Amino acid sequence: MKQKMGRHLSFVECRESMGLGAGGGLAARATLSESGRDVIAIAMGPSRRHITKPVCEITYALREEGIDTSVMVVNAGSGVPADAPDMTTGSYFGLDPIEVERIQQFKVALIHLGNVRMHIIYKARLILRNVNIPAIIVAQCPVDYEDFAAVGVKTKAVMPPEDKIDTKGTIVEIVNGVVRGVTCSQDKLDEIVSKVQSMLPEREHR
Repeated sequence: MKQKMGRHLSFVECRESMGLGAGGGLAARATLSESGRDVIAIAMGPSRRHITKPVCEITYALREEGIDTSVMVVNAGSGVPADAPDMTTGSYFGLDPIEVERIQQFKVALIHLGNVRMHIIYKARLILRNVNIPAIIVAQCPVDYEDFAAVGVKTKAVMPPEDKIDTKGTIVEIVNGVVRGVTCSQDKLDEIVSKVQSMLPEREHR
């Protein structure tokens, strides 16, 4: 009988530029912390509004379950895409070609996009226009499959009309109620872990 004891060891390739804050712990924009090819957690660049704390806690929870999870902080993470209806932010959200290439290498994208409903929807659409992988949306405010399908995003539960489909990738899970800047509750961490595990059935979780 084989029995596993102790902790699961993960090797994490350090991000390519320094972090922010005391000890360099808070990842700056345009950074990648790489650990395997299972899940890529996508975060906005850190600022007073875009607080990355939930992404860090989610990443730790997934790695504790033996799920290789890398983190990418988007270079142009603030604002909204150029074709979004709300352009009051004064900045544009976008992806660099190298970011698209990196995301596409993973099996699942876990996308954390904050608390402004319309921003979440249009940022997710832009990401999934460019990558053809299943995605889990993690947000603070309530969003549902209908919200995304209404702007052409493919989802597990609701599909846009065939002539209105505007993404390669598909949203397969949504987790609401993950608050920025606040310790992520254990029930939300458990929900995220469970949904990721269901999308990686071939993976042996430890």
